[in-house]
Amino acid sequence: MVKKDKNIIAVFPFFKAKKHGFNFIVQPKLTQFSGPWIKYPDNMKYNSKLSYEKKIFNEIIEKLPDFDLMDINFHYSIENWLPFYWKGYKQSTRYTYLIEDLTNLDEVYSNFQSNIKSDIKKAEKVVTITPTDNLQKFYELNSSTFKRQGIDMSYSYEYLRRMDNIHKANDSRRITFAVDEKGNVHSAIYVVWDKNSAYYLMSGSDPEFRSSGATSLLLWEAIQFASTVVNKFDFEGSMIEPIEKFFKGFGAVQKPYFNISKSNSILLNIARILKLL
Repeated sequence: MVKKDKNIIAVFPFFKAKKHGFNFIVQPKLTQFSGPWIKYPDNMKYNSKLSYEKKIFNEIIEKLPDFDLMDINFHYSIENWLPFYWKGYKQSTRYTYLIEDLTNLDEVYSNFQSNIKSDIKKAEKVVTITPTDNLQKFYELNSSTFKRQGIDMSYSYEYLRRMDNIHKANDSRRITFAVDEKGNVHSAIYVVWDKNSAYYLMSGSDPEFRSSGATSLLLWEAIQFASTVVNKFDFEGSMIEPIEKFFKGFGAVQKPYFNISKSNSILLNIARILKLL
């Protein structure tokens, strides 16, 4: 935390992990963004803002614990990482996709590409959207999607259950299934929200019903629901080309954000180059 006259003016939450004796500061599981949060004075001029950020970032950097590797994502609202560059950090740009204004849903829908609209209309004929608390079934569908892509799950059911309990208690999550008349669950999505935005956090599909268009319908229903609690919908965009293409089809705006990293260990650098870690 950074304080001024006993008032908190900035915070930098971070997650520590340890592996093979190395200390890491990394993204928590299922967390797209972290990095600094700053409370700016009112009516601050641009030049003053940059100087203000430099002072705060320098203080944050000085307060960080010792680490062998930091690798985190700043929120897209952070546009200035230069003070970190001056301290030896590196940056790469990544992208998320965002619907920035949910006040006019007719306009939101009109921005969908034709293939998304076709999927929605097709799915409406065969499935019903059903909110649910069946976390076990959701995890099964979610896991099958990773398995189909040959990707290891980065979180366990127990981890998801603990996270879900918190969101459920805070009334900040919604799980929905797309179910046909025979009771088959075609697809499922998990959406969370805070006071600023809703986030498409996780999903899963039954491989047998991948062509039903159910995921597009689920997302459209989620966007409509999100408009009742927030004004933005974040797809938590992917750098994987087919997924990026899918998100873009919803008329979402591309938003760049910074991945910030620094290694303080020569041994760790060698291990990463050799892909031992």
